[in-house]
Amino acid sequence: MALTCFGNVLISILVMMSIASSLQLVSASSSMEFQVGDTTGWTVPLQNDTIFYNNWASAMRFKIGDTIRFKYKKDSVMEVTDKDYKKCNSTQPHLFSNSGNTMFTLEHSGYYYFISGAAGHCERGQRMILRVMVQDVIPTSHAPFSFPIFQQLLHLLFLSLCLLALV
Repeated sequence: MALTCFGNVLISILVMMSIASSLQLVSASSSMEFQVGDTTGWTVPLQNDTIFYNNWASAMRFKIGDTIRFKYKKDSVMEVTDKDYKKCNSTQPHLFSNSGNTMFTLEHSGYYYFISGAAGHCERGQRMILRVMVQDVIPTSHAPFSFPIFQQLLHLLFLSLCLLALV
């Protein structure tokens, strides 16, 4: 009888640990796609609204693996250094695209700098600084036992074994 109870408790705990592990992996790996400027897209901002794209980007929470989509007509987008961003210098971009529908994956934490490559557009406010948040990294060798849920399940297993020993 005690052995059957122990087996049932052990199976239940293993199932709970498996479900919790799956939920952790799903939440850690989900990425998002953002359209730059929302419905406005990537275009020269209205006069006197030169911080439009920086306001848009600062209202978002970007993480590694997210993608941003630039939608535009008769324009281009460039990823540049912070120095080239400040000077609206389009001569040495890390990325150049004029497809009208540019996807860019955020591969590291920190800052990204984007400008329009069309003459005069950057100077009129068509540029953006985007910040990607630093993500917590869990060492894979300790991952299953580092989450509070796993610690609680292990405590439950221990208590169940103690109760079974008393029976």
